[in-house]
Amino acid sequence: MNALKKLFGGNTRQFGMIFALVALIVFFEIFTEGRTLTSGNVINLFNGNSYILILAIGMVLVIIAGHIDLSVGSVAAFVGVCVSLFIRDWGVPWYIGVLLGLGLGVLIGAWQGFWVAYVGIPAFIVTLSGMLIFRGANQFVGKSNTIPVPGDFQYIGSGYLPEFGPSTGYNNPTMLIGLLAVAFVIFSEIRSRRKANALGAEVPEAWVMVLKLVLICGAILYATYLFATGRPGTSFPVPGLILAVLILVYGFISSKTVIGRHIYAVGGNRHAAELSGVQSKKVNFLVMMNMSLLAGLAGMIFVGRSTASGPFDGVGWELDAIAAVFIGGAAVTGGVGTVIGSIIGGLVMAVLNNGLQLLGVGADLTQIIKGLVLLIAVAFDVYNKTQGKKSIIGLMMKNFSRSNEIKADETTSTKEVISTGA
Repeated sequence: MNALKKLFGGNTRQFGMIFALVALIVFFEIFTEGRTLTSGNVINLFNGNSYILILAIGMVLVIIAGHIDLSVGSVAAFVGVCVSLFIRDWGVPWYIGVLLGLGLGVLIGAWQGFWVAYVGIPAFIVTLSGMLIFRGANQFVGKSNTIPVPGDFQYIGSGYLPEFGPSTGYNNPTMLIGLLAVAFVIFSEIRSRRKANALGAEVPEAWVMVLKLVLICGAILYATYLFATGRPGTSFPVPGLILAVLILVYGFISSKTVIGRHIYAVGGNRHAAELSGVQSKKVNFLVMMNMSLLAGLAGMIFVGRSTASGPFDGVGWELDAIAAVFIGGAAVTGGVGTVIGSIIGGLVMAVLNNGLQLLGVGADLTQIIKGLVLLIAVAFDVYNKTQGKKSIIGLMMKNFSRSNEIKADETTSTKEVISTGA
């Protein structure tokens, strides 16, 4: 137990969802007789859930800011059908269609963000209205028909990294991405350790760092092997690559930029944040606009994968995205949550869905189980907080937060010295 505490920063609850994800994978791997961790199944799992995970990235920022967005499924469907029409009826190239779709998502987000941030209508009401408006608009614009998209556009939703280089028996681009990911993890861990040493912060023993790197890098390399050894013509999926880039970008924005800190501040205590100089209206406007932007991207990826837009696209997506965020450790009251936590929560739901399908469990029982998982995860998090403990994923940024606190103390001390000298 002491070894676990050292390895996981003194509190194993912070990785509760990671443990749950690993346990689910092991459980289904055993009871599906090895069908869970096959290359084909893992590739299909990412392809079939990438758009929900993209929605979860935007949703976690909305929830951290203290709001909720019920319109994301309808917005995704509306953008998807509009882009399909742009390409089919206007004859625009697929990449121009993608840009137009992203622009449309921004406009929708600005519309909803205006009502939330500057008029003061609760986001629940605004996005409930948006859910109805854009669901109807989707069916009106598309005339409730299925609209196919060309093969070039389908690539963003169902494409794979192309093969290049010498024949190795593996997909070379996928292997390269896996090796780069391993190098990035090692570099980041060493850099964090050196920074902590320079700031005088407490750092774990060397064996803890080595064991952590072995576990993380081992998981990355195994996943890389699965993606690189699928059936001919497959490799790491393009939607997965888009998702990985978004995770890096939004993880950086939420944890290491001013706007990211402001989102947490507004969600934690809006009035205190405003007294500290945070422009809460601007923050609320941006998180709502960003959510619709990502919803538009998710809608286009889904249309690309399904080869056509349809009148029932996006139904229930908002519930899956919200569930992923709360399972990943976000607080209902706002101010708490991480991008990586929402991805873990989304993967828990994806693996649960996939594993139950492989076991032949019906859709009715699957929905019941997913509902219970969501309720138990949030109840466990609430219980921890009532006991004065951290949330499930609340300590995942522990080292970063500790470094920030030390930097803040040093800055304050410097200011005091300068003031005294003056």
